[in-house]
Amino acid sequence: MLTAIKQPKGFYKTTLLLMLPIVLQNMITQTVALADTFMVGVLGEEFLAAVTLANTPFFIVMLITFGVQGGVSVMVSQYWGKGDTRAINRIMGMGLYVSVTFCLITSVAMFLFSEQVLGALTDNLELIPLGCGYARIVGFSYVFSAISGVYIGTQRSMENTKLGVIVLSTSALTNVFLNWVLIFGKLGMPAMGVEGAALATLIARVAEVVIIAVYALRSKRLPLEPRLILRPGGIITRDFFKYASPVVLNEALWSLGTSTFPVIMGHMEGSTQILAAFTIAGNLERIFTTAVFAVGSAASVIIGREIGAGRRESVYKVGVSLAFLGFVMGLVAAALFFLLRFFLLAPVIFPLFKLSAEAGGIATTMVTILCMVVPIRTLAFTLLIGILRGGGDAKAVMLLDLGGLYLISIPAAAITGLVLKSGITVVYLCICAEEIFKVTAGILRFRSKRWINDVTREQIE
Repeated sequence: MLTAIKQPKGFYKTTLLLMLPIVLQNMITQTVALADTFMVGVLGEEFLAAVTLANTPFFIVMLITFGVQGGVSVMVSQYWGKGDTRAINRIMGMGLYVSVTFCLITSVAMFLFSEQVLGALTDNLELIPLGCGYARIVGFSYVFSAISGVYIGTQRSMENTKLGVIVLSTSALTNVFLNWVLIFGKLGMPAMGVEGAALATLIARVAEVVIIAVYALRSKRLPLEPRLILRPGGIITRDFFKYASPVVLNEALWSLGTSTFPVIMGHMEGSTQILAAFTIAGNLERIFTTAVFAVGSAASVIIGREIGAGRRESVYKVGVSLAFLGFVMGLVAAALFFLLRFFLLAPVIFPLFKLSAEAGGIATTMVTILCMVVPIRTLAFTLLIGILRGGGDAKAVMLLDLGGLYLISIPAAAITGLVLKSGITVVYLCICAEEIFKVTAGILRFRSKRWINDVTREQIE
């Protein structure tokens, strides 16, 4: 173990330099999400709960597009190790076709049937009309987000992690500024409330695509070949669905499964306070674990590059080092989360969001549980999403990831929350229980070395 952790001089420095822009990118994304939550929360708990419900279907969309990007990353990182940019153009084309088509269909459906969808998610009739106006506008932002996400993910898999920081920083500033203008009616604009938040998000995503289009036309790292993007070809299409479809299916079913948790909470007593607390705790966790999950993203790129370059003999040892790094950073994140829990949560954060005493107590309980879960969750993420998936073992990752969710967390949360009428503490512990299964099964799969697969081809015409 200690021998495997020891790497050649410069390995950890290179890994951290690759991670840093990913950390910044994730921090920007999550800070904007928290700013959105704060500005909507100023309007009242019912508005915050309504936006949480309205975002539940789009959370599924987001994770499916993330699955497409993950599938693209598996293939691109290995072809990058081979130096084949023509194949990368084809893969990017497939990613754009799949993700944009799915987002467009979903956005139109939510525009036309938002009342019916939100009505299925909660029996709280006060929240449905508040969420519908938001859902009808924000849905179309995901079409533009799909375009920028595939391109940024492609460049990231080619070890260009700075692009995402530049694009998302600009988008974030645009989003926050327009939130202020449109939600509260500043600079002569009408106060649009939650619909203003949705419109601000849409405009910011359009700005992302404009910036990327300008950059892509001048990129020397990945010269665009429109013919290959528009016509990826049969070989890449078959390979994409072979290696990317398990990732997409994984994210689709995972997002569908996790979206049941707000539904369960939405049918519990005190659902408005529980959903508001769930939103706050989730946003705080994502901010404090950005560095940890960046290890997983960097691991996928590094593992894919090593396999694509033909250095199979070093892959397992590199994987051990990356898993170790992920766990250590998980411990650091947990320590920071504990400090937040005891010194900032009640005196600073809750007053900012105008949470009631009941919602604040629930959020405190959730954060306390997360402090204990974060190291296990991040090790599982590094192993499954980073190392195993980067090694082309997407089917096994899908089975392990979904097994913990569908066989453990969902049944336990539904039974305790809806049948036994347990409190939110018990339900939230059940939601987090899958992580123990995933980390145990992930270690066993990693040690088998059956996850090391070369997904590239020598020549594609």
